[in-house]
Amino acid sequence: AAGGRDPLRALLRAANALLQQHRYRAALAVLKGFRNGAVYGAKVRAPHALVMTFLFKSGSLKDKLKSIAQATYTHSRNLAFFVFTYKGLMALQSRLQGGKIPFHSFFAACIGGWLVFGDNNPINSQIIMYLLSRILFGLSRLAVEKGYIPSPKKDPFPLVAALIWGTVLWLFEYHRQTLQPSLQSSMTYLYDDSNVWHDISDFLIYNKRTDSK
Repeated sequence: AAGGRDPLRALLRAANALLQQHRYRAALAVLKGFRNGAVYGAKVRAPHALVMTFLFKSGSLKDKLKSIAQATYTHSRNLAFFVFTYKGLMALQSRLQGGKIPFHSFFAACIGGWLVFGDNNPINSQIIMYLLSRILFGLSRLAVEKGYIPSPKKDPFPLVAALIWGTVLWLFEYHRQTLQPSLQSSMTYLYDDSNVWHDISDFLIYNKRTDSK
């Protein structure tokens, strides 16, 4: 048994020695970026897919589990390949131009976004909309920091919240088809399904009756 552990220990020592080599640092960072993208994508998507699938999707347990696994795999894979592409292009540009400049980040992310997230599917759509909202907030703060727009005297968040909720409910009530399907499902549950009941069972206990009464 001891003899069997010696090759493993030697392999671990060699791997650790390789990880300490500065000349391989950029390539190793790309590989770890791929690993972190895959793990983070799975951690984020799995619980979200679990909740949304069991709340809003019909079908057998097998179909639901398959849907959760597929969504988790897609999110994990896409994020892993995006981080891999982004960090790889960043390292390449830095090596070719002898240093890192702000445009490198924008260019590398544009290429990664086109290649990895360019397919218009529900997973990619959710990720892009998630990022879009953060970008708008970030650009607004940056504009204030740079002095492009004056700093507000009062916190603008209450006004932003009011306008966003006003707009999304108006779209839901009168132009529902323009909203993403998962958002439509959530809002249907909250605002449409709460208008329908037959007795105490589907008023307090269940959202909808499953019998044929």
